[in-house]
Amino acid sequence: MDRDQGPSITIRDQKDDRVDFVLGNVDLSVANSLRRTMLAEIPTLAIDLVEIDVNTSVLADEFLAHRLGLIPLVSEGIQNLKYSRDCTCDNYCPRCSVTYELRAKCDTDSTMTVYARDLLKYNNGSTLGEVVFKNESDKGPIICKLRKHQELLITCIAKKGIAKEHAKWSPCAAVGFEYDPWNKLKHTDYWYEVDANEEWPKSKNCDWEEQPDPEEKFDYKAKPNDFYFDVETVGNLPPNEVVLQGIATLQTKLASIVMELDKDRVEASNVEDGGFTTYGRTDYGHGGETPMIGGATPYGGGDNSFGNSGYGGGAWN
Repeated sequence: MDRDQGPSITIRDQKDDRVDFVLGNVDLSVANSLRRTMLAEIPTLAIDLVEIDVNTSVLADEFLAHRLGLIPLVSEGIQNLKYSRDCTCDNYCPRCSVTYELRAKCDTDSTMTVYARDLLKYNNGSTLGEVVFKNESDKGPIICKLRKHQELLITCIAKKGIAKEHAKWSPCAAVGFEYDPWNKLKHTDYWYEVDANEEWPKSKNCDWEEQPDPEEKFDYKAKPNDFYFDVETVGNLPPNEVVLQGIATLQTKLASIVMELDKDRVEASNVEDGGFTTYGRTDYGHGGETPMIGGATPYGGGDNSFGNSGYGGGAWN
């Protein structure tokens, strides 16, 4: 395994709602951190506040609110929306939320089905917050069913969040993750009755690696090199965007750690020198020419992919 080559990615399959790729030449901790970041730390949009004026259906208010929160909403352009905790409004406003209204009343003897398509979005300026559909004829998930004289009048407020707060904000339905499909490193003990090879089916990823020699001496220092990802999304973000945002979020978190460690080192140096030593031109978090702050660094406020990440004086979320 040659780590000097740098990370490599091989895309094996890509569709509208999933991407299958192989990540190589990285440490296991890095690959697993990317998996966890994609699952839990990519911001998306989901209904978070439900104001129920009328509900005469058979479903309780809490049940309806839960179902509404799980409806996938288009989250492309979510960076233009503020977190509620960072907004100056009292409760919610167009800068930090998207508002919907649901009006449904059954006036016939037949059962009326209420779909996600029946949600009326007030903020029509962009596609952000649109209900996710598989095709034009798709009506979206079923919210509830109404019988004659039953009625719904609901106002829904969608807000920006991450799956660490609630699973409804996760952009992924699942993330498949595997390494060492032949179990050469012995990280897994297979329970079996007679023969593990016969009772445990081989993964498709075995085709990407050579079968180990059973007579070969076990290498206790061996480390995994290739990591097999299968990222399946719920439709609010394209799968390639989920991977890219996962990498960007992980880079930002690592950069903040480096900054804090560097800050502690500088403060310790100031104490040793009598408190008169300065580092760069400005304090951390306020631009200037300090390492990784402002300027033309990847995390600064210049024209780059992380331009407004908050390390060049931008808005920190």
